Amino acid sequence: MRIGYGFDSHAFKAGVPLVIGGVKIEHRSGLAGHSDGDVLLHAITDALLGAVSAGDIGTFFPPSDPQWKGADSTIFLKTAVEEIATAGYKITNIDTVLILSQPKIVPLAGDIRARVADLLGIKPNQVGIKAKTPEGLNQDGVAVAHVTVLLEEIKVNDGLKSMSAEAEMDMNDVVESLVNGVRDTRALGRKRTFDTDDLT
Repeated sequence: MRIGYGFDSHAFKAGVPLVIGGVKIEHRSGLAGHSDGDVLLHAITDALLGAVSAGDIGTFFPPSDPQWKGADSTIFLKTAVEEIATAGYKITNIDTVLILSQPKIVPLAGDIRARVADLLGIKPNQVGIKAKTPEGLNQDGVAVAHVTVLLEEIKVNDGLKSMSAEAEMDMNDVVESLVNGVRDTRALGRKRTFDTDDLT
């Protein structure tokens, strides 16, 4: 098993679309960032990469590179999913916390959960989406995301061993039936006894 933790934050900015968890949300302002500012997908990406010691989002997509200006953050997430698969792991579950004053996430949580699950190739009940307000933190103009992910090793060899064991048992059954069993020659379309008339 592997555990990964991710964190990201972006300030709100007027005149840009708001995207959280791959879902476009109607709001008076969006999140400033070199890409589309999707704070949740950025934190998930970092959590996945960190879990397999593959660096962070900046390692793969440096903000200094102009090709990622305004980029869709699902590209970053897909790269992280490929990295954990290459390392031999799969996602068991993911838990997230969004901290922001507006918009309210609870009415949107179902859509965000479904979208994140689809992007990760897992079931919605493997994704936790929670939201808190930044009371007393003086962060009303900022959105923050915390993410924890649990990975499980993909045990391909165990599956092959199981298949081999089943194949061996089937072969043993066949050999035993040939050696010890009574063969029913009727299955071959022949008579069990014959007389001299059968020779003509």
